Amino acid sequence: MQGSKTDRRTFVKTSGTLLAGSTLGFQVLTSKNQRFYNNSDTLKVGLIGCGGRGSGAALQATRADDNVLLTAMADLFPDNLQKSLENLQKENPSKVQVPKENQFLGFDAYKKLLATDVDVVILATPPCFRPGHLEAAVAAGKHIFTEKPVAVDAPGVRKVIEVANQAKAKGLALMSGFCWRHDDPKRATFSRILDGDIGDINSIYNTYNTGNVWYHEPQAGWSKFEEMMRNWIYRSWMSGDHIVEQAIHSLDMMSWAMGDVLPIKATGTGGRQSRTGEEYGNVYDHFAVTYEYPNGARGFHFSRQQEGCSRAYGLEITGTKGRCDIDVWNRHEITGKKNWKWEGEGKDMYQNEHDELFASIRSGKPFFDGVRMANSTMLAIWGRMAAYTGKTLTWDEALNSQEVLGPTLDEYHWDMTWPLAPVPQPGKTPFV
Repeated sequence: MQGSKTDRRTFVKTSGTLLAGSTLGFQVLTSKNQRFYNNSDTLKVGLIGCGGRGSGAALQATRADDNVLLTAMADLFPDNLQKSLENLQKENPSKVQVPKENQFLGFDAYKKLLATDVDVVILATPPCFRPGHLEAAVAAGKHIFTEKPVAVDAPGVRKVIEVANQAKAKGLALMSGFCWRHDDPKRATFSRILDGDIGDINSIYNTYNTGNVWYHEPQAGWSKFEEMMRNWIYRSWMSGDHIVEQAIHSLDMMSWAMGDVLPIKATGTGGRQSRTGEEYGNVYDHFAVTYEYPNGARGFHFSRQQEGCSRAYGLEITGTKGRCDIDVWNRHEITGKKNWKWEGEGKDMYQNEHDELFASIRSGKPFFDGVRMANSTMLAIWGRMAAYTGKTLTWDEALNSQEVLGPTLDEYHWDMTWPLAPVPQPGKTPFV
């Protein structure tokens, strides 16, 4: 995400400076030169998906509690795993103890990791794998930190809801990567909105307007499918498109402001204007979606990934007694009958996530984010479907969609092919 000082996407590139200046909830008592020895109270962590996002989450997990170790890692690609492991060992050597036999590669690597004695798993692979990995982790009885989004299509969301309920019944912690829910300025701001400081909400305009994101040039020896997997963000069946993979944060905050009450209708549009090459698969570079709430309020969402354009990442919320303006990195202000402005420092929200997750496990009161993370994911999928088809869709229509974008976990192999759907055309692409 643009502007983040602790952005997990860039962890691998910024090893050594990622957490400089962070305020941690717990002090790590072991020095970098001292070996950490596990004991009966040690919580062991396994990382599934060793890119920048997963690597950052793994580091923060090891710093959440004095008695946490990273002991297993899994990824499709050996270079990803080794780079992640080396950087994690540099950052927190006493807490990163991943022997060779606990380094797993391939499409079935997650199964091998879940068969180890880890207590907590971090799920940070491309989103297309998320429902299956969640199901397997819950079946294995592991506590879970899962990145957002938790699915790329409605059948995946329905599976996640089913699996989340199983996790709750088992007493497993389940936290999602909707990081702003753990940000101190956002918590202070949204608590005031929910307490009525701006009155009844009439409208919420939310944005995630940024530039282009990464693209990995094909290398000698890569198969066509490996090239697709390494550039998964440009295939809707792998990423869900950028409204689902990235801009979902803005939609989650919109939902937060509305007390997580769900809209009843969504109408949208979108397309690709500046990112049109074959290398960009079939995803859009901009979306515009209007959500209608039961009380008549409207949520207006706009997102784009277009280089050279003005950027915006925030919310403008208007109510009957005032308004709230949020620039996610710089401004949290309410004006009206109750003027207020955030002027504190706040702790690192990414570290907050893991501090709170591990504290909940220790306390025997596991954090549960199951249905909420599924609903926020569905908000984004719903918006994408409305934009792709040009149809006004209800929540029930969207949630009960039968469109399956990609294969099941067991269908993946290195020689497989999966058809790339045409770039959607509103008014012509059907709703399924």
